[in-house]
Amino acid sequence: MEVSMFLNTLTPKFYVALTGTSSLISGLILIFEWWYFRKYGTSFIEQVSVSHLRPLLGGVDSSTPSNSNSTNGEADSSRQSVSECKVWRNPLNLFRGAEYNRYTWVTGREPLTYYDMNLSAQDHQTFFTCDSDHLRPADAIMQKAWRERNPQARISAAHEALELEDCATAYILLAEEEATTIMEAERLFKQALKAGESCYRRSQQLQHHGTQYEAQHRRDTNVLVYIKRRLAMCSRKLGRTREAVKMMRDLMKEFPLLSMFNIHENLLESLLELQNYADVQAVLAKYDDISLPKSATICYTAALLKARAVSDKFSPEAASRRGLSTAEMNAVEAIHRAVEFNPHVPKYLLEMKSLILPPEHILKRGDSEAIAYAFFHLQHWKRVEGALNLLHCTWEGTFRMIPYPLEKGHLFYPYPICTETADRELLPMFHEVSVYPKKELPFFILFTAGLCSFTAMLALLTHQFPELMGVFAKAFLSTLFAPLNFIMEKVESILPSSLWHQLTRI
Repeated sequence: MEVSMFLNTLTPKFYVALTGTSSLISGLILIFEWWYFRKYGTSFIEQVSVSHLRPLLGGVDSSTPSNSNSTNGEADSSRQSVSECKVWRNPLNLFRGAEYNRYTWVTGREPLTYYDMNLSAQDHQTFFTCDSDHLRPADAIMQKAWRERNPQARISAAHEALELEDCATAYILLAEEEATTIMEAERLFKQALKAGESCYRRSQQLQHHGTQYEAQHRRDTNVLVYIKRRLAMCSRKLGRTREAVKMMRDLMKEFPLLSMFNIHENLLESLLELQNYADVQAVLAKYDDISLPKSATICYTAALLKARAVSDKFSPEAASRRGLSTAEMNAVEAIHRAVEFNPHVPKYLLEMKSLILPPEHILKRGDSEAIAYAFFHLQHWKRVEGALNLLHCTWEGTFRMIPYPLEKGHLFYPYPICTETADRELLPMFHEVSVYPKKELPFFILFTAGLCSFTAMLALLTHQFPELMGVFAKAFLSTLFAPLNFIMEKVESILPSSLWHQLTRI
């Protein structure tokens, strides 16, 4: 009775205010949830419930292993996942002064993230310094310069080191960061080569005199290899591709054990530019081996060579009628293999996503590696007639072969789940990171979207038809509270009136 009297006193304005406020609150929740999902890839409400509410309710934390005695297979899988998420130096990384900085001057955007540049600083300290640098004034200055965050301070330190002596690492820093053209960078690298060769010969003779000399020789070797590789890249960028190929081949023969620089990927790109496909196949035969780590360059170059044999005559209509020939089947399988290794590449090769400047570091199988590969190799795919058409017709078929959920791979290990987080650190904010597998919208975003839409519709209808909606609201609430009223009436009839009066007073 009291409930009915309360409902009769409510005016249409109350219902408008109620539905409008509900719509506003659910809309704000929806906007926040969507922003959080776009930034972190998960629902905020879901994360809070799993992280904080679930333990309070006695749930088991999914991050805690249920069995401490895990099998060897699980341990191997875990180690593989960690190794696949390792960040690698981009073999084709651009020059900061001559390329990255020019982009910043033109667009006002920073193409490199702080995380990426910090990794480069760590690489430089690893490759270009050693424990005995404090014994030589120029090397001591450069040791501090590589740790310096301010670019102008690094450049000033390099000039200061050169005033003392011809220092190879000082020339390297100036070529990378101060030179504004590739020709200027090449000139500085040639000066670095002269100083680097002199240091290398000197330390080569003394390397067996102790651990200190051995570390110094290792540092001088790294410096020399880096200089020669960058000189070869300068030649490639300046159009002297045959000269670049010769320099890379000589470098790989002279230092065959230094695979960390991945010089063979530079060589593959230069050979593709020369359209020397026989030599490309010979390089792949050596490096596309089951015992060696794969990369997008290896997998997609192998696919390009297979596609080249059939792409000029390939027609999807004809293939559907007669079936695929052996050569076409080999090409399709090679494309499927490449797409399984890195599923982000096709969208860049097919120009479904816009390219940006590649970062200085890449994550294998991630979006950063896809950008780095497509940035340099898109022109080679365009040059092979029909190759992009074949890729367009076949690449999506890969996903029908891969188990879902991605608990195991088909030709490679399962796709690592850490790629999105690492790529967001490596790639600039203005780039929309490609995510695989595509995440479905969390339940709470869909729920808040539905709630917001429903309450907004109710608010609009209540504002337009206040009397009618008031009748509907009263009827709905009366129906909703009918069971409660029935129970209350039964309780009143059973309990003595005096006891019920005392309870209501309480």
